[in-house]
This record gives sequence, structure tokens and C-alpha cells, in this order.
Amino acid sequence: MAEQEQSPLQNLWHELRDLTLGTTTQIDHISSPPTPLHFLRNYVSPNKPCLISNSINHWPATSLWHSTPYLLNTLSSSPVSLHLTPKGHADSLSRHPTSSSSLCFASAEVQRVRFEDALTRVLESDTKRCVGYLQQQNDCFRSEYGALRNDCDEDIDWASQAFGCLPEAVNLWIGNEMSETSFHKDHYENVYAVVSGEKHFLLLPPTDVHRMYIRDYPAAQYHYSQDNGEFSLELEEPARNFPWCSVNPYPSPELKEKEMAKFPLYFNGPRPFEVTVKAGEVLYLPSMWFHHVRQSPDSRGLTIAVNYWYDMRFDIKYAYFNFLQSLPHSMLCNCASSGKLGVESQNNSSICYSEDESSMDNTTASANDNLSNDPDDAAEK
Repeated sequence: MAEQEQSPLQNLWHELRDLTLGTTTQIDHISSPPTPLHFLRNYVSPNKPCLISNSINHWPATSLWHSTPYLLNTLSSSPVSLHLTPKGHADSLSRHPTSSSSLCFASAEVQRVRFEDALTRVLESDTKRCVGYLQQQNDCFRSEYGALRNDCDEDIDWASQAFGCLPEAVNLWIGNEMSETSFHKDHYENVYAVVSGEKHFLLLPPTDVHRMYIRDYPAAQYHYSQDNGEFSLELEEPARNFPWCSVNPYPSPELKEKEMAKFPLYFNGPRPFEVTVKAGEVLYLPSMWFHHVRQSPDSRGLTIAVNYWYDMRFDIKYAYFNFLQSLPHSMLCNCASSGKLGVESQNNSSICYSEDESSMDNTTASANDNLSNDPDDAAEK
């Protein structure tokens, strides 16, 4: 049988990799900090990620933060934001609280507590009851964790020179192996430094936006009861919808075949780029790249990272992305029906957006269990 012609979007996915990103699942690894000009020309301008070693070795944090007593003594009773979820996943899809055949976008319960108590909650997390994660995406490192500011650089010098500005926000992340980030993108240039433990990223370029099956989901929030240690999930009031990626890249073995049939553009397309960022390494994550993150802790059970968000340039690349994102999935369905989508055409009905809630059954099963028996999963950013 003759090989079927690929769709234009499939050609785009492959050509981008052939021309600039590479055809393996690995990204460039630079053994020392790049010059600002090298970084700008080879990575920022082409919107291409890279891993950099030996860039933060001079930070006091790389030694001091491996000591839990140091963190406790330095932050003392400082109030910090503790995110609580049933299984360590928030800002992700969860079973709709009033419709078992539908999904919603679930956010974590956020509590303001003393750092000492918050760190204890992280270290004593249990996926059968409650998982704690220390993070707050509002420049929290320079506010909530200001006592640690001298342990890291105020900015990443070679990145600041390349971007032509200082960071808009600097965030601190302290979690464990139970915390996970679902696929999403940010409108920031992200320089992500791991201080302790490891972070495991899956990356997809902005051109692959249709492979993410972004859909609008009702917004909801977890609420944690201190009395009985149980979570409830409630829709936000006033009601609003939130666009989010529908793909779970790690479905359970019993659901993998169904998930592959439901999201063929993801599972049958080019493999995501994979990178593990170890302690002392820095990842440049370009703006609008989709990323999914897992983490491995150090011997204490902690993963600690600091990320610098730089404003992205809203230039022609942003205009191109908006145009590409505006193309409806129905175009891919039309290609499939005309025999131009290749292997993905075998499931062309699942490629289209659908208002039929039954089309979400497999995602529902993959994303969550019932709240009453096994708390919902959602992804923690």
C-alpha cells in the first residue's frame, strides 16, 4: 500500500524539527554559560530550548539549601503559600463535581502558613490523603522567601543581556515526587534552575498546539477540611471556563490504547523532547512551549528550584502562533476524510472538537477517580 500523503500541519511539525530543533528527543546541552550573543542567536531568536551546566555553581543556595535546618532557621516563622491537593496535581483536569461524564479545570487549595509548618506538610505528604507543594507564581521568591534572596543571583546575567531586560518575576518551588505539572504553556521566557533533586520535562514546540487538544473546561477549586482531612471540589462562582490541554502523556496501562485513539495527533505525532534537569543545571524554556513536568527528590524527599520569568516579545512569532492556534481542528478532520492525515485518520472523529460529553469518558477515567473513594488528580504547575 502506498504511503499516504501527510497533512500540511504534519509537514510543519516535521520540518521544524528537521530545520532547527533536531530529529531526536534530546535538546542541546551546553557545558558552560553561553555568551549573551550566542544565547540570543542560537536559542532565543529561533525559540529553541537548551540545557546549561555550570551556570549556578557559585550560588550559596547550591550548598546551603541542602540543609533543612538552614532553611528553617533562615525563614523562621515567615508566612508562605502552601498549595494542597489530593494527589499532588492541581491546575489540571479533574472529574466534574456534579457530572461524572464531564471534566473541569481544578485549582489547588492555597493556605498561608508558617514556613516550618508548610515544609512539614510537604515532607509528610500522602497521596491517599493530602499532598503539599510550596509555590506561588507571583514573584514569591523576592517576597515570601526574601530572606533567601542573597543565596541566588538577582537575575541570570547572560539571559538578562540577551533578553534586554531584568526578570519580571522570580519564583521558588519546593515539592516532592508526588507533585506534577500537566501540559501547559506560558507567555514568558523561562530560565529554570534546579537547586536540589531533579525535574523531568516533556517539551513540545508552539507549532504542535493542535496536538494538545486545548478545550474550555469549567473552573473549579479544591477545598480541604482540617476537621476530617477530606477534599471537596467546587465550581467557581461566578462560573467561568478555562482553556487547558486535554492530553495526559502518561496514561495508565489499562487506558493507554483508549487514550491513543482519543488523542492520535499527540500519540502518533513526533515524540516530545525529553530533558532531565539535575541539581546545578539550568533549562532555558522558550515562551509558548508546551511543557509537562515530573520531579525526583533528594535524599530528604525535596525538590527545590528557582525560575526566572522574563517578558516575552510579542512579535511576529506571537502573531504566527495566534494564527496557527486559530485554525480549527475541523481542518485536520477534513484532511483525514480526504485521506491526507495518514495513520491519524483512523480516528478522525476524535480529532474534532465535540460537545458530546461521552467523547470525554476516557479522559475522565484517565484523569481522575471518584472524590469519595480516591481523590481526583489534577496537575500542579
